[in-house]
Amino acid sequence: MELTYLGYAAPLLSLALLWTVAVVTPGPNFFNVAQLAASHSKRHGVVAALGVATGTVMWGLAGGLGIKSLFSAAPMLYLSFKIAGGCYLIYLGLKQFKRKPPIVAGDPRLMDGAGRTLWSVYGQGFLGNMTNPKAALFVATIFATAMPAVVPPSLLALAVLTMATLSFSWYCSVALLFSSRRMARGYERSRKWLDRFAGSCYLLFGAHLVANR
Repeated sequence: MELTYLGYAAPLLSLALLWTVAVVTPGPNFFNVAQLAASHSKRHGVVAALGVATGTVMWGLAGGLGIKSLFSAAPMLYLSFKIAGGCYLIYLGLKQFKRKPPIVAGDPRLMDGAGRTLWSVYGQGFLGNMTNPKAALFVATIFATAMPAVVPPSLLALAVLTMATLSFSWYCSVALLFSSRRMARGYERSRKWLDRFAGSCYLLFGAHLVANR
């Protein structure tokens, strides 16, 4: 049994390195967490990071169960999923352009996250991750590259735990950084343009997914 678990070290290390590169590369999840932390609070950013990590668990399980084979066998399913993910990102982008004016200092709404519940923030983080088909393909590629052809349940559990831990740790760091007073003051001064920049990124990500079939 010890030799079996020692044999897990190499695939887990490869998976961790590949997933770290994927996580730290700026994408929809990064802008999602950063914007929520800067415009609401550190707690909102951390909860969004938890939503992203939950999505990572789902993708990790899907990768271990062979989502790449499923998409290969049913290309229309992947196409539908891709279009749905692109439309969701476009929706998030349009919302950024319709955000209400900045809250002035002392407004009580500033203390409760301007009306955003933690559950809605968690859902935004989760859906933002789950509707990204590139995440699905990247997870599938990682499992095909780093994992054995047949993944034992214990190895799958460790792999998913590793991926979720890396995701949560990174996006928590993003939330802590963007919720700092200095970042918050900078965000308040440039909120209009930063929201539009984030919205433009969402729109570009979404349009790219929908257009590239």
